[in-house]
Amino acid sequence: MVVNLDISHILKDWPYKPGQVTARHVRGEDGKEFIQLRLDVGLLQMEATGRPDGQRPHGYESLLAYYEERLRRHKEERGIEEGFVLDERDCELLRAESLMYYHRYLAEFVLEEFEAVERDTRRNLRVMDLCAAFAAESSDRHVLEQYRPYVVMMLARARAQIQLRNNRPKGALAALDQGVKDIEAFFKRYGHLEMSPNSGELAVLRAMAKEVEARIPVDPISKLKKALRKAVQDERYEEAAGLRDQIHRATRGRVEGAGPEGPEDSQ
Repeated sequence: MVVNLDISHILKDWPYKPGQVTARHVRGEDGKEFIQLRLDVGLLQMEATGRPDGQRPHGYESLLAYYEERLRRHKEERGIEEGFVLDERDCELLRAESLMYYHRYLAEFVLEEFEAVERDTRRNLRVMDLCAAFAAESSDRHVLEQYRPYVVMMLARARAQIQLRNNRPKGALAALDQGVKDIEAFFKRYGHLEMSPNSGELAVLRAMAKEVEARIPVDPISKLKKALRKAVQDERYEEAAGLRDQIHRATRGRVEGAGPEGPEDSQ
């Protein structure tokens, strides 16, 4: 019996779109769920959870989990991390594994599975931290660092989307602000603060923050206080007095209208 392994018909029914990430969920014959990512020359099929290729290296969910357990045992036996080392082959395998997770979190983001994006980006940041701390070779300690701003950006965007889904725009802003701070700290750590203005990752996060800010209703008291400051600055004292009265009345009304637990969180 000849088995036809040609997948041309699948690719024909799912055209590749240049410059666009295209992904979908499929189920295997046994009902197991997979994620597929369309590429220019074919497609990637990945496990939805665990290691994307379904392998369990050394009996662990991933190589990262294996090396993290080795580090834990090293610290338990010796009381310190000193002496734990990742050689060139270890780092090479960890980088190859991280690429699988990169492809998966790209697909997950398109599929709006933001909790999964958070899981996989955090996981790749742990790989970077592990290699930066314990790689024997200097090149292995730094080769992944060039991708840190991008991974941090994707993590911040995923966290912000989770907050927005739960109708918490202020929480989304906090997630985006933390992402900006982490990327700026990265540039500062490597002595490249001058690169911040040209960072595409920072531009994406700040643009998203502006969009989120537009969703937050303006606090009328904050608006009045801003107008008051402007009136005082321009020496329009009669107008300023009227604004103070408005702020006093609005503040008193807010306190009187609060329940026993105080005003609800607007996030």
